[in-house]
Amino acid sequence: MPRSSFSDNPLLRVSRPVSACSRCRSAKVKCDGKLPACTACEKAGRENECSAANDQFARGKERSYVAALELRIEKLEKRLAYARSRKASVAQHESEVPPAPPEGDRKDSLATIKAAIYRKAARKREMSDVNSLMSDFGYLSINATTRDFEPSMGNMTFARLVLAAASHDPLPDIIDWSLPTRQDAVALVQHYMTNIWSLFPAFPETTLYTILDQMYSFQDRIIKDSEYWLVYMVLAIGSTAQSRAKNDDHYLNGLRFVARALQHADRALMPGYTTQIQSLILLTQYSMLDPSHFDSWHLIGFTSRAVIDLGMHQDPPPEQLSDKAVLDMRRKTFYCVYSLDRSISMVHARAFSFTDAATNVAWPRPQSFSRRASIAGQILSGSEPAFLLFQLRRAQSHWYQALFQAEPTPLSDSSSFIWQMCQDMREWAEALPTTLPVGMRELFDLELRYSYVYCIAPSARAPHMTDYGRLLIFEHAIAYLDRVYDISHANSSGGGGGNGMKTAAFYTYHDALRVFFMASQFVAVLRDAEDLLLAGVTPPMPLVELGKAPPPPLPPRPGGPGADNLGRSLGCLERTTRTLAKYGERWDTCVALKQSFEMISQELVDRLRLRRQIKQRSPPPPQLQHHHHHQQNVSPPMPREMKWVGVDVEALMRASSGGSRGAKFEQ
Repeated sequence: MPRSSFSDNPLLRVSRPVSACSRCRSAKVKCDGKLPACTACEKAGRENECSAANDQFARGKERSYVAALELRIEKLEKRLAYARSRKASVAQHESEVPPAPPEGDRKDSLATIKAAIYRKAARKREMSDVNSLMSDFGYLSINATTRDFEPSMGNMTFARLVLAAASHDPLPDIIDWSLPTRQDAVALVQHYMTNIWSLFPAFPETTLYTILDQMYSFQDRIIKDSEYWLVYMVLAIGSTAQSRAKNDDHYLNGLRFVARALQHADRALMPGYTTQIQSLILLTQYSMLDPSHFDSWHLIGFTSRAVIDLGMHQDPPPEQLSDKAVLDMRRKTFYCVYSLDRSISMVHARAFSFTDAATNVAWPRPQSFSRRASIAGQILSGSEPAFLLFQLRRAQSHWYQALFQAEPTPLSDSSSFIWQMCQDMREWAEALPTTLPVGMRELFDLELRYSYVYCIAPSARAPHMTDYGRLLIFEHAIAYLDRVYDISHANSSGGGGGNGMKTAAFYTYHDALRVFFMASQFVAVLRDAEDLLLAGVTPPMPLVELGKAPPPPLPPRPGGPGADNLGRSLGCLERTTRTLAKYGERWDTCVALKQSFEMISQELVDRLRLRRQIKQRSPPPPQLQHHHHHQQNVSPPMPREMKWVGVDVEALMRASSGGSRGAKFEQ
């Protein structure tokens, strides 16, 4: 027999007096409500004068007190039974489609009652979602004394609040909308799957193709709003990722797809479902390609909050999710949000939406990322690059939190920490599989150079930098900026992100911000050690303690150790300006980036050009000028001078042969 609940059989106990007696209330002393006389009145010898404020519970009328409690219990039981019946009725009709209004004016008809119940349940659910969101934002407040929202707020939903906070320019109105041909739609989907889904597998591939097939076969099955959102946003991202200039056909088609998807936003972004997180991930990806209409920083914040609300930042107990495929999909969705949050936060130099210490999610199984055959026999796409990207984001997250999100006090041994982080990322890069597509490998190489510069650059916790660190930034920044220039100016068709490369990956507006960051660091190290870097001298590697990670080796340089760093520097600065100008053809904000970079680098460019003019006018050194004519007469190089520490060399020359015993020296 099941145990009766506490609400069915409450424990009757008077935990405190209902009201103080007249004497205690007038004397403003604590009254314990003891019957027939309180303790204060007994101590004062006024037992006969003790009486409650409410005569119903006065001395001698204790039975009236018990009867009042019994009457109140009876009333509460009736209200509880009525509430339970109403709850069962609402639950029965809550999931139903709202019925059509009745034809007559019979207010007591069943259709009218069901419609009223549905409206109330929908309004209650909507207000609950909005109220939950409001409670998370300190700048939004609700009057707690009001019974409900104002009538003007009745159409507020989570989706509309998100779009109001994250939207910039309004989207154009759709005129004469029609689906693209099936062939064009499949081409856009394949572009998305190859270049973007392989990095962010936030939803099953079979789900997308199933919905796409249903939309074009016009089946009788009702397609949900979240499914429409999935297809339209994939088409929008696949089209906009191929845009090369603002207002070209790819960009305009992407705007139409997004505008169509927003018609299903209220249901697609409804809180409490995994589809909400997947929908927000897609909108965040599109915002990275179209910053004129959406703000990626706010969108990834909403997405991260939704992940935490659903508890996806923690692995469930083993007994709750026995299906490994479902658990893998849950973990992939989380790490897609994790990866986007880390990338967007770093490029904007802001704090993460949540820390690593607040999460506990294991990696998805490696075999869940590989290519495999579906039930229908079709070979599904592989997402091996996603697993590698998740690993890199985890490494970036570790040192970014330690260097930029912790207390701004210098680390005790900042150099060792930075070298260890660089070694971890270098080992990750060396373990990349040889079967990785060329475009993905190139993307990871750029990410690695960007991480090196970001980590080595001075910060509040690591304010000091060696000449060797400046040389590392110099070499990695040049290699990064030169390669991005080639990508942005490639002429072959079929590229992703406007780069024009057939083996491209996911390049967005954030890459323009990375170019500006890398170029700024390049200018900074040149200003700090211009003579050293331009002379091509390799400073000695910093000394490290035994057992700690050494500094990373210098990357291979075009032209070898004797490369013309002056010409390389001028060429890199000029190419960076042209890269930002190229990005400005697609994103208006990149025009301001180009102007800002020209302002901070103009003095350096002028100085480097003057150096080049002086170098061109000066004659070459004699040993270089007659090198070919007198090569046979070149004498062997003299050995380097031995440096003696703490020893008087002249005294040694005058002393006997045994006088230098025990001397310390270094070469």
